[in-house]
Amino acid sequence: MAAAWDEQKGGEGPVAAATLASQILARADRDITFVVHLVGESQNLLVRHFIIFIESELSKRGMSYGVHPLLRPFVETHARELSDFVLQGIGLRHQFGLQTIETMVGDPARLLRVDLWDSLQSHVNDAQQHFVSDARGLQLILDQIESSA
Repeated sequence: MAAAWDEQKGGEGPVAAATLASQILARADRDITFVVHLVGESQNLLVRHFIIFIESELSKRGMSYGVHPLLRPFVETHARELSDFVLQGIGLRHQFGLQTIETMVGDPARLLRVDLWDSLQSHVNDAQQHFVSDARGLQLILDQIESSA
């Protein structure tokens, strides 16, 4: 191993790195993917949406911040979890190989935007439905927390 390192130090390093880079790019169409990842203000919009959604659903069930002092951290935690569900779903759904990215110009890029919109809407709806389906259990959890305090 030391002999191989010594050979690379003697000027072979850049050649070995160039060879490795070429070998990796030769496999790029099957091994390199680009993943859509929402960042910045888009993430904040998603979290705020879920906070408002959860507050509304809880309000329909008679739960408010005044009645349950631990409700705010609960809402914020669940809003982030629902947002993570959407963000991970988008990333898993939209992985593109190098060749796809290289050929994507004009209309295919617009199709990507429409596809992203469809995925976002679908994942947000799924997250909301999941929360609502578990909302009855939520009341039991909050009641247990309140009785333990």
